[in-house]
Amino acid sequence: MKLLHTADWHLGKTLKGQNLLDDQIFILNQLFDVISDQNPDAIIISGDIYDRGIPPAEAVELFDDILNRFAEKKLPTLIISGNHDSATRLNFGSKLFRSKNIFIASKIEVKPAQVVLEDNFGEIYFSLIPFFDPAEIKAKFFDENAERLTFNDANKFYVDLARENIPENKRSVAIAHVFLTGGIESESERKFVGGSANVNAQIFSKFNYVALGHLHRPQKISSECIRYAGSPLKYSFDEANHKKSVSIVEIDDLGAINVEKIDLKPRRDVKIVKGNIYQLMQSEKTEDYICARLTERVINVQDKLRYIFPHLLSVEFDFPKNDSKIDDEEKIFREGVSILDYFSDFYQAQTHESLNSEYRAEMGKFLSEMEKEE
Repeated sequence: MKLLHTADWHLGKTLKGQNLLDDQIFILNQLFDVISDQNPDAIIISGDIYDRGIPPAEAVELFDDILNRFAEKKLPTLIISGNHDSATRLNFGSKLFRSKNIFIASKIEVKPAQVVLEDNFGEIYFSLIPFFDPAEIKAKFFDENAERLTFNDANKFYVDLARENIPENKRSVAIAHVFLTGGIESESERKFVGGSANVNAQIFSKFNYVALGHLHRPQKISSECIRYAGSPLKYSFDEANHKKSVSIVEIDDLGAINVEKIDLKPRRDVKIVKGNIYQLMQSEKTEDYICARLTERVINVQDKLRYIFPHLLSVEFDFPKNDSKIDDEEKIFREGVSILDYFSDFYQAQTHESLNSEYRAEMGKFLSEMEKEE
């Protein structure tokens, strides 16, 4: 059986205020190119369909369109909720979807959600394990006086419960949205305090393949058969060096796994450029999303770089802090620049628009009055 494993779509996501819906439409259309080329037997989406519990209407419309396209292809599609999703909202219509071979598991159940698919060698059992808080497991399965469960305790309990429904010697796949110990995180993932959300990969050891979501870098954990598909797009600048992909997973008659990553090419890449203002002004013009890291302080840097980088989303200053020469330059910079100039730069960094003359004049009056009061 051939599976297409993807995760962490985060529909409705923005990057530094930039709406990424057009980029998501572009990359999901590319997903259908992969489907046409690879002809998988089923599709797995391992959580975080949306970027937040109440997604914008256009994100919901996009997901509705994608589900209809899956249904038209008659492709079994297995979906779980992630920590960014609202379990209740994602569950809407799930009973109706089953008639179209679309299976959505967004809530924990007394009998964990299971889908059984067949290939030429027999049945493969899929356990759908949505993201949940340990308190939900305690409330549903344990006495109220029971000890508090960790994420690892709760997930081990629920995975073991799912295994009870899988006959011995049958091939099996787990679909889960968890943070496995040893995984590499990104800025755009929602963090938990300390290592409180860590789950040991060993709890999935009886499955032939574990299709994971949550971490945005494609990666394996402890073995080739326990994998994060990663997000289809770069959702933070610390993901600039990631190679985004989907995974094609083939399971043979004995349950052995072969995984091939299919690279995805975005509408606009996410890049970090670094240098002084002169070096950056010599760069080739690009339509990519850019974070500029300046090695010197410059006034009105957004205006200066906007022609070269029309989709400049962030400006940072990156230079040594303990260099006495830099300290002298900072002193000169402070003496030569007004507070109004500082505010103008701040306003432009936040809004991506220049402070117009009327607002600048009003701010100048305000600062003058403040100086008089002091």
